[in-house]
Formats: sequence, C-alpha cells, structure tokens
Amino acid sequence: MTAVAPQAPPARPPRNKPLWRRLLAPVLSLALLAAVFFWFLPQFTSLSDVWSAVRGMSWAELGLLAAATVWNLATYQFVMVVTMPGLRLREATVSTLTTTAVSNTVLGGAAISLGLTYGMNSSWGFSRSRTSVSLLLSGLWNNFAKLALPVLALSLLALSSTPSTGRLVAGLAGVGGLVAAVVLLGLLLRSRESAARIGTGAGRVASAVLRPFGRPPVHGWDQATTKFRDRTALLLRARWHWLTLATLVSQVSLFLVLLIALRAVGVTSGQVSALEALAVFAFARLLTAIPFTPGGLGVIELALITGLAAAGGDRPLVAAAVLVFRGLTYVLPIPLGVGTYLFWRHNRSWRREPNTAPRTDLVPETA
Repeated sequence: MTAVAPQAPPARPPRNKPLWRRLLAPVLSLALLAAVFFWFLPQFTSLSDVWSAVRGMSWAELGLLAAATVWNLATYQFVMVVTMPGLRLREATVSTLTTTAVSNTVLGGAAISLGLTYGMNSSWGFSRSRTSVSLLLSGLWNNFAKLALPVLALSLLALSSTPSTGRLVAGLAGVGGLVAAVVLLGLLLRSRESAARIGTGAGRVASAVLRPFGRPPVHGWDQATTKFRDRTALLLRARWHWLTLATLVSQVSLFLVLLIALRAVGVTSGQVSALEALAVFAFARLLTAIPFTPGGLGVIELALITGLAAAGGDRPLVAAAVLVFRGLTYVLPIPLGVGTYLFWRHNRSWRREPNTAPRTDLVPETA
C-alpha cells in the first residue's frame, strides 16, 4: 500500500483589521488638527493679523526669506545624492519633492513615499538594494540630527545662561538617546557576527510586539541586517563626513527659514534669541519622529508657537512667523511635488532598463 504524504495545513488568510482600528488613527489625527487650528491658534492670532504681519515685511526681508526658502528646498537633494552613488541631482530633486508632497498630504504618507522612491529609482535604472541603502542611511542620519540638535541647542544655552532643571533633564535624555543610537550603529557595522546578533535580537522584540495582535513571528532579520552591514560599511567609510555635512546643512537651512520669518514679522532677538529659537525648533523637530499627522501638521505649529511664546516672543507675531514658516516649508512643496510627479510620469528621456544605472567603486556588483 502506497503511503500518502501528509498535507500541510492550509495557510490562514490574513485577518482584516476591525473597522474601528482602521479609523482610529485618521480620526485622532483629524481631532488633533481641529483642536490646533480651530481652538488653540485663534487664542494667539487671527488670519488678518498674520496677513498684516506679512504685508509689513520690507522687500529686502521678503527677498531674504524667498532666498532662504529656495536654498532650503535645494538642500533636500544633497543627502540623497551622497547616499546614492550615480544618482544625478536632477533625479534627486524630482524624487525628494514628489515624496515630500506625499508625506505632507496623506495619512501614512511616509510608507507610500517609500514605495514611490523605489518606483522612481527603479525607472532610472537603480536596483532595490541601492535604494534601500540610501533610504536607511538617510533615515538614520536624519534621526541622529533630530536627537543631536536639542543637545546642541541646550548646550549652547547652558553656556550663555544658567541652565534650568528642565533643560538639564531634557539635554541628558537627548544625550542618552544619541549615544545609544550611535553605539548601536557602531555595533552593527563592526562585524557581520555582531550585525547578525542585533538582527536576531530585534527580530525577537518585533515578534513579541506582534504576538498580541495575532501576527506570526518575523524571520530572517539576522540575514537582513548582515546584508545591510555589508552594503553600507563601504559607503560609510568613504562618505560618512559628506553625509553628516549634508544632513547638517539641511537641518540648519530649515531653521534659518524660521529664524528669518521671526525677525521679518518683528520678533526681535531681545524677545527670542537665536539660541532659544534653535532649542524650540529642535524639540519641535524631535516630535516629528512620531508621525501623529502628515508632515507633523498641527503638532509642529503647536510646539513652535507654544515654545517661542514661552521664550518671550509676542504671541500674535510668533504665530504669524510660524504660519509663514510652515507655509514656505510645508505647503509650498506640495504643488511643487505634484508638478515633479507629473513630470516623472510623462518624461521618458531619463528612463533606463532595470539595474543599468552607472556603477562606481562604492557600488559592488553584489549589491
């Protein structure tokens, strides 16, 4: 009698999330936005006051603000060019403006923009692995900057004035987070064995987090981190200083738009110094590490207006400056991103066959 091999049990179909869980995040985001713009903001200023502050700017101030805005938009591309050898500046411009527009307008836009980045880079001949390395490194350095800026700002404030207990606690927390992140990256890149151990440990943590939701444990994180280590170590050894400089320039350029907006509407250095503005800006940027709303809409406005007013700024003028700043750095990239997306969809002259983008010494054949 012929033995019959046992059949594997049928795979369980993925369970759909309950409707209330799918609606929870959008509802909470909309509630937060409504609270900020219809309750909190009117306590500080009105649209007529904002318009009056803008009309009160001189042509020189408007020109300086426009120049800072254009420069800030240009710095978006530098990090991508550094982390993606062979990528041209014009391609980086189209990619970053398009994905920024998506992130600023769609709930969960960060995940959608990742897929869009892969699609654009693939159309220009870049492999998925090269895009992955670029996204991971730029994301790491961006988070390093978000952790380091509060530490830097609080250190400079401590040198210029007597530090408060709150500032010291916040500064120490930032230092701890930054040191932990740097140490983890160092262990990850030190050897393939240490990278595999980190991946295994992270996989266990992720599996424990997913278990209460009925999700299966994750697999292969040790291999994924090992591959990441191999592909990034070469690039970092050659370009870590350029990556650090590009990230710093991008962060500082964004802050300069805020500082110029403050001075242009009439918030003097006697009310809010540049160092105090930097500290408030740094902690507002740190809040964007948690995506409460698309592009931090509502959250950043709340943090900036509250912090700058607490530092001594005139409340209506501070609110006007923050709204001008957000209009130039949050709203303006949206129509620009729509234009670059349409350009990418219709332009064929930049297209390449898959995996045919130019290679350099920093892109091994195994990547």
